[in-house]
Amino acid sequence: MNKKKIALITGANKGIGLETARQLGQQDITVLLAARDSRKGTTAAEELRKDGIDAHPIVLDVSDPESIRKAATEVERNYGRLDILINNAGVMTDDKEKKVSEQTLDTWRKTFDTNLFGLIGTTQAFLPLLRRSTAGRIVNLSSILGSITLHGQPGSPIYESKGYASYNVSKSAVNAFTVQLAYELKDTPLKVNAAHPGWVKTDMGGEGATMEIVDGAKTSVALATLDADGPSGSFLHMGEGLPW
Repeated sequence: MNKKKIALITGANKGIGLETARQLGQQDITVLLAARDSRKGTTAAEELRKDGIDAHPIVLDVSDPESIRKAATEVERNYGRLDILINNAGVMTDDKEKKVSEQTLDTWRKTFDTNLFGLIGTTQAFLPLLRRSTAGRIVNLSSILGSITLHGQPGSPIYESKGYASYNVSKSAVNAFTVQLAYELKDTPLKVNAAHPGWVKTDMGGEGATMEIVDGAKTSVALATLDADGPSGSFLHMGEGLPW
């Protein structure tokens, strides 16, 4: 049985997910790089192994319930438990030229299938394995764009950021799910938190992003490695709480 902590990161073949895996691996944690494309996952794991990190690819498409089930079965067979789940996979499908009311229903569905329903489905599938950990940690990648408080506050940094409606609302829902699950697990060793990585220089972050990827992963890594007196049911960025 693997005595090292075992972490699974969805959407881990690039960007923040890959860097999160790298930083956890540097702490002697076994990292499972979940990706939809097996080739991309394998390439990413090989990259980390060159740096001495115990990294392994696993095929997992969070929008496909059967893929989630197979991944959970594989982790149980190979490791018997899971210590850290980082729900990092996400999409931004909005047409930024369209208003909130103009985004198509198909856009809303595609966004929620990955950002919310995929996250919930993945969490449900791996929760039995996380319960076998002595200190299970679940990190849900959210965004400051999910803050209803700041969206409704004139002058806030995101008050006028309404061009990504389905993405924003999906992250608000992720925050709500985080609070609900944290309450369910409040009498267990498991901790559940939502992370805002920052405006990071990734494909999704786009032009104008201000944070390097290495910094964008830090909040997820910190929440994944919380000690027993750390928070649960919180929405954090670099250790600071954000308004819901």
